[in-house]
Amino acid sequence: MNNRMKRRTKIIATLGPATDTPGELERMIKAGVDVVRINMSHGDPEDHQRRAAQTRQAAEQAGREVAILVDLQGPKIRIGRFKEGSVQLQVGDTFTLDNQLDLNAGNASEVGLTYKTLPGEVTAGDTLLLDDGRIVLVVDAVSGPKVICQVSVGGTLSNNKGINLLGGGLSADALTDKDKQDILLAATMQADYLAISFPRSAEDIQLCRKLAEAAGLHAAIVSKIERAEAVSDDQTLDAIIQASDVVMIARGDLGVEVGDARLPELQKKIIKRARQLNRVSITATQMMETMIDNPIPTRAEVFDVANAVMDGTDAVMLSGETATGRFPEKVIEAMARICQEAEKSRTTRESMHRIDETFVAVDETIAMASMYAANHFDIKGIACLTESGNTPLLMSRISSAIPIFALTAHKNTCRKVCIYRGVYPSYISYTGLTDEDIRIEMIAQLTQQGLAASGDKVLLTRGINLGKLGGTSRLEIVTIP
Repeated sequence: MNNRMKRRTKIIATLGPATDTPGELERMIKAGVDVVRINMSHGDPEDHQRRAAQTRQAAEQAGREVAILVDLQGPKIRIGRFKEGSVQLQVGDTFTLDNQLDLNAGNASEVGLTYKTLPGEVTAGDTLLLDDGRIVLVVDAVSGPKVICQVSVGGTLSNNKGINLLGGGLSADALTDKDKQDILLAATMQADYLAISFPRSAEDIQLCRKLAEAAGLHAAIVSKIERAEAVSDDQTLDAIIQASDVVMIARGDLGVEVGDARLPELQKKIIKRARQLNRVSITATQMMETMIDNPIPTRAEVFDVANAVMDGTDAVMLSGETATGRFPEKVIEAMARICQEAEKSRTTRESMHRIDETFVAVDETIAMASMYAANHFDIKGIACLTESGNTPLLMSRISSAIPIFALTAHKNTCRKVCIYRGVYPSYISYTGLTDEDIRIEMIAQLTQQGLAASGDKVLLTRGINLGKLGGTSRLEIVTIP
């Protein structure tokens, strides 16, 4: 078994200036990247298209499937710019956010706003957090276009920093005009995943999916959980998860809005609920932050990544660590090592998933039966012939140490399953093959990948009618000759 298949948790790495160095992307793929993230908040369309094309080319040369995630910027709830680039704010200072001030004319007493409706959405006593909570302002009064504040936590405030309202409640639409243009750009890149920033409800995700499909993009939709409203009650959170294919725990903005102390409990809750609802989860933000400048992680970062793995996350994500950091390859190697060790924990290999539920579809029943058979019998590997990727998705919701090999005739399905925990994609063409030919090929792929050897038992699932969605109807246990 190759090193990548020894690790079940998937790694997402953000592309940026640091990954543009010749040969760096190839080294990252070799180190174990499963998905690359293209962040639409930075760079221009030409950068994004070039990086997407380079990813496809590098993956093909490496004989790997590497998926592309396009991350939409979302609403810009930000201050403007300062004449001198930054200001120093002291506790007790009066500082005003002024809608009518020129966006480039900020000074030590006031700054402009890109979010023009802020004065109508806050009242005296509200707490505003700037620059991910590094600066804290308490609203004293709202006077026309001006939000007059007192500095509660001071420090250096520089250009274009974000604004959060403690507890949430700002009404900015999740999809901006820029996002709608970027969806069209993502369609030209044929992105595999499309991430929507700051969704408040299931309706935001449904609109994103509708716009993507209208552009000819049938990507899996990733909802970034980063607003207090998204986690305000179980019904809202469940609706967002169910409307999505994947949920990302975006711990930066979420932590600012709900408070850092709530993050661990929310992370565990979201991962668990996504798994229960047959959805995929990503844990993101500052996972290996110090490796932007250092070649090794802190012990706290090691624990953070390991805990996310033991919580059951499908994927862990790197942002600035690879986009702008000094050691993109090293950070991926370090993250891979941590994931692999954390997966040895007993909790990551045991499951009571849906044990008391009734199943409603044949493919769902085959998927559940396969995993319980594999976990309770001496099965070395699973080969799953799939059209849409749904059967391996359902299988991967059950904790197991047994690799699931997703065999498909569709390249888009190959890349779609890249993010599923414990699932490894492979292309198979079954044109002109009989069922017995396919069975032999499925076994051959397991042995070629080193997942099983002579005398080992493997489990195969497939359907009678090839090409039919949801057609998985057979489960077979085979001893390798």
